[in-house]
Amino acid sequence: MGMSAPRSGGMGGGRGRRGRRYQPMSEINVTPFVDVMLVLLIIFMVSAPLLTVGVPIDLPKSAAKPLEGNVDPLTISIDANGVIFLQETEIEIDQLIPRLEAIAQTGYEERILVRGDASSNYGTIMRVMGRLNKAGFNRIALVTTEEAS
Repeated sequence: MGMSAPRSGGMGGGRGRRGRRYQPMSEINVTPFVDVMLVLLIIFMVSAPLLTVGVPIDLPKSAAKPLEGNVDPLTISIDANGVIFLQETEIEIDQLIPRLEAIAQTGYEERILVRGDASSNYGTIMRVMGRLNKAGFNRIALVTTEEAS
């Protein structure tokens, strides 16, 4: 019937509000980024120790000094045919750990030198080192000769 009242309740018909409603944000929200990075950090911290596989050994440095303690350390030698020797005595791999436990003066802290022939089977050397580690002997060193320059 008559005149209709403006809906916005103010002047201008709501033009001022409509222009500000869809302005882009000028700030970056880094909270999701930080959350993702923390989750990845935890995943890598948990999975990193699981990625290392092998036998931990005590390798000599390139500028090696003489070993302290034993004048005559225990030596395990593996020749080119895969025959295993404890000191100078030939031994089967199944007899190695009981014989080492019997002759080791300082128990499982005894330093053991593993000497493998350059043409011997790598699997045989690793099998010997694996059995030594499984038995509890952790002070294992590989013996090499100095490379000529």
